Amino acid sequence: MPFSFKKLELPDVILIEPKIFRDSRGFFAEIYKYPDFSQCGITKHIVQVNYSKSEKNVLRGLHYQKNPMSQGKMVRVIAGEIFDVAIDIRHGSPYHGKWVGETLSSENRKMLYIPEGFAHGFCVLSDKAEITYQCTDIYSPEHERGILWNDPDLNIKWPIEKPLLSEKDAGFPLLKEADNNFIYSKK
Repeated sequence: MPFSFKKLELPDVILIEPKIFRDSRGFFAEIYKYPDFSQCGITKHIVQVNYSKSEKNVLRGLHYQKNPMSQGKMVRVIAGEIFDVAIDIRHGSPYHGKWVGETLSSENRKMLYIPEGFAHGFCVLSDKAEITYQCTDIYSPEHERGILWNDPDLNIKWPIEKPLLSEKDAGFPLLKEADNNFIYSKK
């Protein structure tokens, strides 16, 4: 299998490492293969791919889309380095309000799969970073929501001190006040 899949402290969030095939010309790697991903429990199909570029200390998030337009995301850095965060926001989950963070970079080539029912955000650690998000549903502005990046109840340990935020991201509510219709169910 050209991937290794590691379930993190939030078991539905999966760190993915592609196998790198190197030779004198450079390298080759598969970054997505449905049969391998589905064996690991990632069964939703990718229907939209987004691309963003951000400067050092930019923090984007914490974003999610409500049902029925919820999105799972596979996040991959193609240039630079980010600290990527997923927060379980499913009501009734034993992990509700818990978060995990991973450093993703163009050097380590790791990817993070964040399923529906989780908020997502990242901050840029390098001078610039370019990121792709492979999403399991299309962007829907009327279902887009967010949570304040520095919600004290979440206590996320961001590795930057003074993030650059959009006006929208700076105005998101706390998790306990967020408009969220995710309900945890045992699989």
